[in-house]
Amino acid sequence: MATFKAIVITKTESGTAAALTDFDEQDLMEGDVTLRPEWSTVNYKDGLAITGKAPVVRRCPMIAGVDAAATVEASSHPAWKPGDQVLLNGWGCGETHLGMYAEMARVKGDWLIALPPGLSGRDAMAIGTAGYTAMLCVMALERAGIGPSMGPVIVTGAAGGVGSIAVALMSKLGYQVSASTGRLAESGYLKDLGAAEVIARADLAAPARPLAKERWAGGIDTVGSATLANVLSMTRYGGAVAACGLAGGMELPTSVAPFILRGVSLLGIESTIAPLAVRREAWKRLATDLDRHKLAKMIEEINLGGCIPMGTKIVEGGVRGRLVVKI
Repeated sequence: MATFKAIVITKTESGTAAALTDFDEQDLMEGDVTLRPEWSTVNYKDGLAITGKAPVVRRCPMIAGVDAAATVEASSHPAWKPGDQVLLNGWGCGETHLGMYAEMARVKGDWLIALPPGLSGRDAMAIGTAGYTAMLCVMALERAGIGPSMGPVIVTGAAGGVGSIAVALMSKLGYQVSASTGRLAESGYLKDLGAAEVIARADLAAPARPLAKERWAGGIDTVGSATLANVLSMTRYGGAVAACGLAGGMELPTSVAPFILRGVSLLGIESTIAPLAVRREAWKRLATDLDRHKLAKMIEEINLGGCIPMGTKIVEGGVRGRLVVKI
């Protein structure tokens, strides 16, 4: 039987373990499109899966990897034919469906979108779910009426994958961006991406007051917990905050005060099962609204085996920007 290389997560007595190993093609799950992944990336969720730090993986053995830029090898789906260049983000891959850290994958054709014109597979995975999520946040803020003329905005967890692309996107679109990070040594990097100012994560880490001094018209939060509570308390009247992450914790220790006294909106962002129309729009925007020179400053390229150590590093907060995986 044909085998291929993959990062496979298996159960152990102490939890789970990840290893680069051979996987049998006959053990792939059902799907109407067979892919040859060429590029992938390491997102925070991938790190959680690889390390077992959170119950991301729902079945074992599991091939890790949320994202891929891939070529269609075989298809019985009417939308796709061999040779098509496609993107896959989410849909439970690496969680409930065998994922993309592999030389072969089989998925549902309804999960795929075409690689946007003007984007290479490498660039698309430099963006990945992190950048796609950042774009969903920007689009949500725009729908809420938070444009550049409304005032400054904040991005938390700004040196990470979502945060880095959010800073680059919003600055190019004309926003004045405050970047919050726990790594002030990255201030120069964040200003190169377009941040007008860099503030310490500690400034937003204390227990939040119900209402604090109004600072930002809106924001993108990747951290959750006390950080999000503080951002909400500091958001201006009629502002909005897009929440897409929980690197600092899942709890939200806030009050109703920002919502009922300042009319602040909390916008939930979900990327894994977002409709195809939303995905296409987000990727179309990314192909035009993201400065490629800034994207290049974020990238570190690794091979498939490098996903395991980098999975640990990203969970520990040691990764700046984006990791691109050559499969």
